[in-house]
Amino acid sequence: STNQLRNVTTEGIDIMISLDISGSMLAMDFKPNRMEVAKEVAIDFIKGRPNDRIGLVIFAAESFTQCPLTLDHNVLINLFREVRTGMLEDGTAIGMGLATAVNRIKDSDSKSKVIILLSDGENNRGQIAPLTAAEIARTFGVRVYTVGVGSVGTAPFPIQTVFGQQVQNMEVRIDEEMLQEIADITGGRYFRATDRTALERIYREIDEMEKHKIEVQEYTRHSEEFLPFALLALLFLLAEI
Repeated sequence: STNQLRNVTTEGIDIMISLDISGSMLAMDFKPNRMEVAKEVAIDFIKGRPNDRIGLVIFAAESFTQCPLTLDHNVLINLFREVRTGMLEDGTAIGMGLATAVNRIKDSDSKSKVIILLSDGENNRGQIAPLTAAEIARTFGVRVYTVGVGSVGTAPFPIQTVFGQQVQNMEVRIDEEMLQEIADITGGRYFRATDRTALERIYREIDEMEKHKIEVQEYTRHSEEFLPFALLALLFLLAEI
């Protein structure tokens, strides 16, 4: 059979943002803190992609879909602005944050399915291991770009004491190896963001990479070989949830 080549630059892509909202996102190595900068930079990114369906998953000790994939970016941005630490029990369930995002994007028939996962910590909660979630993502043809958020070394962190709020330096612990492995498994990339400028640059790079991938003319014939694995992974995922 002949493989038709089609240019698909006009089509939007589907992007789920999976954002760590654990308490450590209040660290002040980003001004005013990681959380606010992560939100602002993501909102700018959303504004620059009017043709893409974008959604938002938040995670701490558990994960939650704050906004499903949508073209209504005003709704998405408003839901983004409402995100706070403390909305979920504290902890870092990276595997769950990724699995929930995969679940939301897996059935999309978009040419490009992308998850951007931001975390500032190490996986310590949740029933699904991060690398298991990455394997499921790969099965469904979802690319995951991972971003480790935080300065190198220590970061100033607000702590409530009997004398009011004090700032203490805390060690920054990001599981970079694991975030790198998630990216490798799914054909994405891992980035480290140590400040706002770096985070803005990362979003620009992801933007460029995705545009480039879509500009490469694609074969329309899809291989069916992955279907049994996809169904199997889905069964496991549903069983775990």
